Amino acid sequence: MTLRQPYEGAVLAIEDIAMIRQALAACSQLLGWAGQHAGPQFSAAAAGAAEAAGFGRSPSALAYSVSLAIDCLDFAPAAGSTR
Repeated sequence: MTLRQPYEGAVLAIEDIAMIRQALAACSQLLGWAGQHAGPQFSAAAAGAAEAAGFGRSPSALAYSVSLAIDCLDFAPAAGSTR
């Protein structure tokens, strides 16, 4: 098995997409809950994680990126189609 290169497209089985979407949705819910119930330490940690991932330094950047990833899965073209 060879690791796919970043420039190579990927085709995922519907079961894999569903599993990834479910994990992202759980992350989104967790980030939303923590944002409402946790203190400034959580906001700083979320901002640090977002910055480390290249998403920016905003405390909401990580939640935004998770939501965007869900949208990418939901609205991706079908396999074999062109964009």
